[in-house]
Amino acid sequence: MNSESFLTDFHQVAAIGATPANGVERQAATPEDKEMRDWFVAFAEARGWSVRVDSIGNLFALVEWHPDADYVLVGSHLDSQPRGGRFDGAYGVIAALHAADRLAARVAAGEPAPKHNLAVVDWFNEEGGRFPPSIMGSSVFAGLMDEQEMLQVTDLAGVTVADALDAIGYRGTDERPTPVAYAEIHIEQGPILEREGIELGAVDHSWYTQKLDVEVLGEQSHTGATAMADRRDALVAASKVVVLVHDVTQDFEPESIVSSVGQLTLEPNSPIVVPRRVHLVADLRANRPEIVREARALLLERIAAVASEHDLTIDVRDFDVRPVQSFPEEGLELSEKVAAELGIGIRRINTMAGHDSVAMNRIVPALMMFIPSIDGVSHCEREFTSDEQMSVGVDALTEATWELLQGGLDREETGR
Repeated sequence: MNSESFLTDFHQVAAIGATPANGVERQAATPEDKEMRDWFVAFAEARGWSVRVDSIGNLFALVEWHPDADYVLVGSHLDSQPRGGRFDGAYGVIAALHAADRLAARVAAGEPAPKHNLAVVDWFNEEGGRFPPSIMGSSVFAGLMDEQEMLQVTDLAGVTVADALDAIGYRGTDERPTPVAYAEIHIEQGPILEREGIELGAVDHSWYTQKLDVEVLGEQSHTGATAMADRRDALVAASKVVVLVHDVTQDFEPESIVSSVGQLTLEPNSPIVVPRRVHLVADLRANRPEIVREARALLLERIAAVASEHDLTIDVRDFDVRPVQSFPEEGLELSEKVAAELGIGIRRINTMAGHDSVAMNRIVPALMMFIPSIDGVSHCEREFTSDEQMSVGVDALTEATWELLQGGLDREETGR
């Protein structure tokens, strides 16, 4: 297959929100996100496809062969992390658009129209960098998050999701397409495929995810006039919590759990005031739920000890808990069949990161494939995947989508 047009588009749109070190910054519902979405709409309308925008900002391009048929959804997300990589998410959307273009051309050239229609989707706010929680648009679509509650989520400046979507013109009212299956291709964001020299990964399971919303409440005071013994410094206590979150992984087998604190806000954030409040979000992930639950219990006990030591309050709330998801065996076998037909290597692989496919797999059979990530790095400007690796993935997504359009993961056929 000719990948030239895909590669041209991919590298051109990487200039939208580009950062100095070859990354991108296109956080959800920012002007840069709008510019990417406008490009998506123009791509679809140039081919005569209809476009819909739903009420949480999900964007759909519809390739329709049958007026009353349901849809195979294919896509990912166009938003990014702050100073993120240009491949994460955007690759999957642009690959899906070009796969749809190839398949539409295939039917126009005389192939019988498939059983289902096709919808390419850009899910709103998958990253969650500006508006936590992540995977918002697909989770609302799947009924896993309350839409009205998500529309009222605010960023650090107090802007709501609803107002941000209105500001860029992408809070729609259109009907959502009814899905029968979902497919997504994504960079691995890990080192396994590159290390083993394999072109494609078939995702079989997601990891269990548990986030903790932590609020440390001390007492504001003067940095120069308050005796050290009299201070109830929220930042000092929060710093110890950050270290506890990092170190809890040492209580478990190597590589079985990961943890981090990725966001921290400080009040009043003045150079001459002892901080009164720190808010942070801790992230725990493991391939088995019991590992995360044990780590959570250990952290709650140790955090309580920090609160007692510093004579302040630390409130911890469970946040964004996501169970292990198993992807359907039929989808794994379909991916392996496509790889064999294309003559490329494939292996089954877990996803430690969250993806829209994990949310969609709760309501329809979902298929997810990975392509290699150089050095396994992601969510940073150094994120990289070669043109050849991306092109192989577009070919695989095209053929996998064609199989889905024929009913390859229909529930009546798979029994799922």
